[in-house]
Amino acid sequence: MRRGITLEKIEKEIERLTPQEQLKLVERLAHQLRKTGLTMKKELSWNKLYGLGKGLWKGEDAQEYVNRLREDRI
Repeated sequence: MRRGITLEKIEKEIERLTPQEQLKLVERLAHQLRKTGLTMKKELSWNKLYGLGKGLWKGEDAQEYVNRLREDRI
């Protein structure tokens, strides 16, 4: 619970800052997170996706499926 109370206090203090100060704070936080590696993109493994849609379009003509998708966009 102590952590929640601390976050509430911090949020209230942030509300008192000017928009420019808030932006500067966000930039500093983003920089800090980048340094710690929390925002690093994870590599997507296409091998893990292989076969996920198996049977999804079973018995459906590929061109008919594409045509239907295009009609839905209009």
